[in-house]
Amino acid sequence: MSDDEQKMAILRKAFTMFDPSKSGLIETTKISTILNTMGCLFDHSELSRLTTEQDTDKSGKVDFDGFCAIASHFLEEDDAESTQQELKEAFRLYDREGNGYITTATLKEILAALDDNLTSKDLDGIITEIDTDGSGTVDFDEFMEMMTGD
Repeated sequence: MSDDEQKMAILRKAFTMFDPSKSGLIETTKISTILNTMGCLFDHSELSRLTTEQDTDKSGKVDFDGFCAIASHFLEEDDAESTQQELKEAFRLYDREGNGYITTATLKEILAALDDNLTSKDLDGIITEIDTDGSGTVDFDEFMEMMTGD
């Protein structure tokens, strides 16, 4: 499943939760709640502008496509700099000795904590891909590349 498909599945689930009557529409007032639930940071004025754009008939409701257009705006809002800053912080937490690298064993723990569906074999595969030089350690650049896919 690609990132986009995964994102769509999450959005679909969120939309369905807030559309109990299966009308195919959700109230625009609930969008901020959904974004909060998904852990998205958003600017209220920006949200209101996007909602107005999507709710063309001013019904106070949007369909799934409208909801996606609004929500995906905030899902991808993480600009590269703030993402890099967050990753640096995360990396620093695990690089306790301040060596500029973490061991692949530590990385395995991080990945397992992030996704409990990963099997030991999956984790080994990921580690092999990241630790290209086979050093048993991962520096910040390798970590960054893994987390952002750049």
